[in-house]
Amino acid sequence: MTILWEPDEGAAENLRVALGAGTHIIDSGSAAMRHLADDHREMLLVVGPDVDLTAALSVAEKLRLERPEVGVVLMRRRLDITVLTQSLRSGVREVVGADDLSALTEGCRRSVELSQRLAGHGESTSRGDGRVVTVFSAKGGVGKTTVSTNVAGELASDGSRVLLVDLDLAFGDVSICLGISSERSMTDIVAMSGHLDQQGLNSVVVRHDSGLDVVCAPSSPAEADHIPAATVTELLQIARGLYDYIVVDTPPAFDEHVLAAFDMSDVSILLATLDVPAVKNLRLTLDTLDLLGHPRDSWVVVLNRANSKVGLTIDDVAVALHRPIAVQIASSVSVPAAANRGVLLVLDDPRHPVSTALKTLVRDFVRVPSKDLRTGEPDTVAAHRSDSRALASVGRRFFRRGQA
Repeated sequence: MTILWEPDEGAAENLRVALGAGTHIIDSGSAAMRHLADDHREMLLVVGPDVDLTAALSVAEKLRLERPEVGVVLMRRRLDITVLTQSLRSGVREVVGADDLSALTEGCRRSVELSQRLAGHGESTSRGDGRVVTVFSAKGGVGKTTVSTNVAGELASDGSRVLLVDLDLAFGDVSICLGISSERSMTDIVAMSGHLDQQGLNSVVVRHDSGLDVVCAPSSPAEADHIPAATVTELLQIARGLYDYIVVDTPPAFDEHVLAAFDMSDVSILLATLDVPAVKNLRLTLDTLDLLGHPRDSWVVVLNRANSKVGLTIDDVAVALHRPIAVQIASSVSVPAAANRGVLLVLDDPRHPVSTALKTLVRDFVRVPSKDLRTGEPDTVAAHRSDSRALASVGRRFFRRGQA
């Protein structure tokens, strides 16, 4: 049943038509909190367009902490960047116009669907200790796939259970860089959406010689359009309960799939090279992640090809980003040579300077002590995970508006 917070009886009755006859109408935020406390089956709170914004966001913040599975859909008579930003930070899932009843019903449907997914996987994800590591750059050609494949290989080298997901659904190269081929891919997971389990995931992954498992990108770029972001979220939720680490390689774009991966991530490896476009795009990436509410202590800034003599220095990059460079990876012909042979440099030549830098990245910023993985002791980054999930839906909607 839907809870509608709308003090005006006439307006409430009109909205009941769109929300359904079973809608429970309340007239205050305190009444909403009491109702939700009394009935833990409730998953949706719709806030009317004339409810005070401060009061509405206060309730949303409380629910984000106390009942993160409850979705808040906020109606407003005017949509502007201030309202969207404040709503995003408070944990509101959807913001819709007061006169757009079709957007209201669609927003409610999406919110309930997400709540049901979280509730349905709540038990398995609470047991899952897997650490999600997303490798991203908004500019192509900076070495995302090289870093993601080698990080995954290094993590698997000590016997850890590692899943590598190629989320560059249109033009992914993970399988080529690893020298593997498979008829199974992310496309096969779509058919299992809503009921994906260990057996289903096992039927799709491909085992690499290093011991890591791989979910490959589709063979045809056209298939990417048929893979919903919810499938990515479900995959990572299930994988977290089955693997110690899940490494996600991404395309150079903030699309729905990438945002879904960021929402689930414990560590975000953000890449740049010594050129102005790459640094500019990384600065925009940091600003966007900040706007979406992703914890800053999960970001790891990595400078690839750091020894290139192109007129920019490492200090220039750090100043432009307002953030220190965590790891520097040198340029070397051995990197493309290894990719052409379908081998991982970090395993094929572990003493190579590039391998050493990648090992440092894994050791200092990705790997956690095995006892933490087994006992589920929360770390600093994991403590922020529920906040990121609660902000996900409205963050995606806001970001799409910004691109329009």
